[in-house]
Amino acid sequence: MSADRVLIGIRASVGAGAWIAPRLAGRLFGLDAVANPQLPYVARLFGVRDVTLAAGLALSTGQSRRLWFQLGIACDVADTVAGLAAGRQGEISRLSTVLVTAPALLGIGLGIAGLQA
Repeated sequence: MSADRVLIGIRASVGAGAWIAPRLAGRLFGLDAVANPQLPYVARLFGVRDVTLAAGLALSTGQSRRLWFQLGIACDVADTVAGLAAGRQGEISRLSTVLVTAPALLGIGLGIAGLQA
């Protein structure tokens, strides 16, 4: 399967899951939805962003598709920096730091592979 199809599938699945079941999505990333009642709101913001990135990539071609890859990479770089900063500042656990940054790093890798294809 091509990098773009994998990336579209992951973004659409994770994004839709975060929108539909934000507390469960938070728990899967090691976040405490009970202690943070704002988590569902923030998860839905993240979720719609990832669904939009998946749709943009899936529905575009040529230079527009290249731009969608670049936008996704930019979001994943920002997510990686945010996850590492949160972990370093003790805002999330070490496990959560890994669980939130690993998918972002995967997105960066898939995005770069898609650009090179």
